[in-house]
Amino acid sequence: MSYLLHLETATTHCSVALSQNGNLLHCIENNEADFRHSDHLHLFIEKLLSDTHLKANQLDGVVVSMGPGSYTGLRVGVSTAKGLCFANDIPLIAVNTLEVLAEAYDPLPNDILIPMLDARRMEVFALVMNSKREVIELTHAEILTSSSFQKFQDQGRLVFLGTGTEKSKQILTGTNSLFLEKLQLPSSKNMVSLGTKKFETQQFEDVAYFEPFYLKDFYTTATKK
Repeated sequence: MSYLLHLETATTHCSVALSQNGNLLHCIENNEADFRHSDHLHLFIEKLLSDTHLKANQLDGVVVSMGPGSYTGLRVGVSTAKGLCFANDIPLIAVNTLEVLAEAYDPLPNDILIPMLDARRMEVFALVMNSKREVIELTHAEILTSSSFQKFQDQGRLVFLGTGTEKSKQILTGTNSLFLEKLQLPSSKNMVSLGTKKFETQQFEDVAYFEPFYLKDFYTTATKK
């Protein structure tokens, strides 16, 4: 019997879930505008464990959404996951945030999945997968143009989901496309299958040296004096 804690903080959505042997037991999440992961993530974890009558030392591993996504959100999620793993001597498992997002949709046989997260201006973080969820183009930063993802048009229907969908719909006008505007944010409940597979095959991260997958360097605007 294995209990895994799943943490998703790569976007504005703060989401935690507990699974047992690959089955979702409980999930707590919030996506309010003023919500800050640093203020609430630990409280969510405590409530999740309390609701399921478990203690942290009964966990068999922690699964964390590794990015791409919000620099601050990823830092909070990964540092929390590493702390739990250190304290309880359990493995750390990392899953790609865009793959988590894609888990929310059940594709048809000819679908090409393109989960994307909004980045700056006309840029998105994107990943391309076939209907079997096999990666056919690795996670990358894409500057949207009318020709973006056209090379996949002859392989099936392009299915776009995530926070990058709204602006991509204005630019990508291919006839064989589906824009899932309601599937915007990744959730910890969609991490269960991905995390369990990695746990069973012992695809663990080095807790001491693991870093989030930012994809792009973090930068700020210089203060004007």
